Amino acid sequence: MVSFRLATIVALAASFVSASVPKSAHFDLTEPSYDLFRSKPLHDDTVQQGFAFDNTNRRLFVSQRLNGASDTSGNLCITQLDFSGKILGHMHLTGFGHGVAFGAQASGSSTYLWTETDVNSNGYGQKLGRFKFVNGATLSHTSSSVQKFSPVSGGKEYTASIDPVNSRLVVRYQLSDGKHIALYDLAAATKGDFSAPLVNFKQPLPPTKGKNFQGYTAYGSFLYLLWGDSYDVSSTLNSEVAAVDLNTGAVTQGPVLTKAGSTLSFREPEGLAIYETAAGEVRLFLGFASGAAGDRRSNLFYKNATVA
Repeated sequence: MVSFRLATIVALAASFVSASVPKSAHFDLTEPSYDLFRSKPLHDDTVQQGFAFDNTNRRLFVSQRLNGASDTSGNLCITQLDFSGKILGHMHLTGFGHGVAFGAQASGSSTYLWTETDVNSNGYGQKLGRFKFVNGATLSHTSSSVQKFSPVSGGKEYTASIDPVNSRLVVRYQLSDGKHIALYDLAAATKGDFSAPLVNFKQPLPPTKGKNFQGYTAYGSFLYLLWGDSYDVSSTLNSEVAAVDLNTGAVTQGPVLTKAGSTLSFREPEGLAIYETAAGEVRLFLGFASGAAGDRRSNLFYKNATVA
């Protein structure tokens, strides 16, 4: 654990571009997680990949591979749920990407999604896309209704997440030396202005070689990262979450083994997202897939304890 943290700090120190995010508290990853819901079906029956909240309109969206689609097709289903897990709608996306992370942004009473788009041969999007969620629609990545962005010169395999409390867009992208993280003002990014990232650095490596990366998000001055495997790969709990200081690039807590949903069948970690309740409580949500093949289910848990 110590060697992982030291290696991370050294690597990030060499690649850090800027540090201009006001300091905030971070979630205490050692505290318990609480259920939002368990074992809820999505529109399609594949494993969920990520999820996002439209914090203004109080909406929840979950991504998954389209039924019958190959792993590299980039064809996704986005299911809209209420907060009890009831299906409210869905949208199909063709040629977009993997769906590991995406963002939901309010625009009046509408929701716009930030996703990867223009899938490559590996099944990941080559650009960022922004488009309106339309219930029941099928949207091609070639549609003119998809705004497309390439925020970083030379970057590829883009995904996004949103800090809805501070109105910031988190972008994860690939360079020749690995995955990187950049943070932008959401209003500026919506206008296509990616000229002034608040931070931009190489992502910390996973805590255990070979463990799958499963999601990320940010709140305030901290980035949260999720790794782990399903019980099909690992017969024991191995899902871990870590907190990274966006202003220093240092891992400040973790990786911490999470026991959220420990009794689920299959149990694969799938996504992180931030939500602020109407009462003003900010929550870090962790997603897990469960259930048998052909009947996969969605499960969401959250942490709300913070450390100054």
